[in-house]
Amino acid sequence: MTRAADPHLAQPPGDAAQPDDPELTARAAELVRDAVLGDLARRVVAECGADVGLVGVPEPLPGSRPGSEGMVLRHWAGTRTDLLHDVPVPAGLGLGGRALAERAPTWVPDYRAATTISHHYDAAVAADDLYAMLTVPLMDGDTVHGVVYASLRAVVPFGDVRISAVGKLARTATRALAGTASWSRAQARQAAPVPPLTPREHEVLRWAATGRTNPEIAAHLGLTCNTVTGYLKSAMHKLGVRNRTELALAARESGLVS
Repeated sequence: MTRAADPHLAQPPGDAAQPDDPELTARAAELVRDAVLGDLARRVVAECGADVGLVGVPEPLPGSRPGSEGMVLRHWAGTRTDLLHDVPVPAGLGLGGRALAERAPTWVPDYRAATTISHHYDAAVAADDLYAMLTVPLMDGDTVHGVVYASLRAVVPFGDVRISAVGKLARTATRALAGTASWSRAQARQAAPVPPLTPREHEVLRWAATGRTNPEIAAHLGLTCNTVTGYLKSAMHKLGVRNRTELALAARESGLVS
């Protein structure tokens, strides 16, 4: 079996998608993501002793409120019916929705008898004869790349060995997904023109890229910390990044700092 969850697969070759072809870049990233998550579902069954492996992918759900979280079960292995295929799961519903909302692994020895979860999916779970279930979110910082399920056709507690095995697979897949997302963002930044920074934004960015803290930058430039924070937030918005690490990387890739 080809292990698409290998982190090296999250680094597509340089000629796989040229910076001036964002559609091809997005498609390449999507293919890698699907390969990693599909392989994760299969490996949960093959390597962790689960009867069924499922992976939910974060997606906007039809009819959901703006800003609400949800996912769809897009990958599976070991299922006997198709009732758990392509199922939408809002955050908070069922065991997987709870893991998505709480950003933490959760498990039950008997899904159908559990009192700590909602029971919106009992019919589909019963149709596949599933009982014990473990769900683990694929977390990269504050970003959730998905939720992996490991389920058994027996009422049993999840021991540390099985929980650790599923968690290890989840971390490996998350590294691959994070690498793919980073590569995709870098390609998109190269394809899009960089909005011009003001002289002050550029000056603050140059000092931030050296690892200086906001108070250090403020003291050096004779500004207040709030002013420095404002310049950095503006630069992040223009460069399409979420934190200082990505900001420094984007600045170097764009030639704004050496």
